[in-house]
Amino acid sequence: MIRKMIHIDEEKCNGCGLCAEACHEGAIDIVNGKAKLVRENFCDGFGDCLPNCPTGAITFEEREAPEYDAEAVKNAKEAKKMSAMMHEHHDGGCPGSRMMQFHKEDEQLCEDVPAAGSGRPASQLKQWPCQIKLLPEQAPFFDGAKLLIAADCTAYAYANMHEDFMKGRITIIGCPKLDAVDYSEKLTAIIRDNDVKSVTIVRMEVPCCGGLQRAAEFALMASGKFIPWQVVTISRDGRILD
Repeated sequence: MIRKMIHIDEEKCNGCGLCAEACHEGAIDIVNGKAKLVRENFCDGFGDCLPNCPTGAITFEEREAPEYDAEAVKNAKEAKKMSAMMHEHHDGGCPGSRMMQFHKEDEQLCEDVPAAGSGRPASQLKQWPCQIKLLPEQAPFFDGAKLLIAADCTAYAYANMHEDFMKGRITIIGCPKLDAVDYSEKLTAIIRDNDVKSVTIVRMEVPCCGGLQRAAEFALMASGKFIPWQVVTISRDGRILD
């Protein structure tokens, strides 16, 4: 198809990289010291890169080019964001807190772990880390997520936690008594800054679990969003109380 595209004059290009930084779609790379349009289907033709070029090496032209692929751009942005977060967590602290997302419906992650349908239950955890204090405030796995905010002990008290509550949800866990921290600010940022679709709070009947429920309820209110939410209380002997 014929459409408007950018043209980079390599003779004028000094390789400063400002155009690549300005291109929100990621269509431009610096190759051998020169800016190049390496992904034509990523170029939207709006020219955000033009005013950032100090040498005037970038102009518009109309020519044969593949159609702009918004979905490919979106996927590339999410992959880049995930990669940056993973490196940040890996380089900035314990390797065990490196962020991971699991797609268990697509493949078996480990041969030693029984798959669903093998007669043994399969884990429904969809991401790592899951502890509230270790989670980033923004992550790709939060987008479109049904969020489960669970007290640590619920998975031990309630036998069918994975199938009844974790399945299909992003699970984040914590214990305000053991962590001695108020989760309100962190949970507010997670709900406010991501496309969270719903929130389920699962707590124990013990009074200290009220801190987790209050933090989650405050976060829902402070986020300024109106999304479905519910609270489920588990007894110490593993029954659902409400």
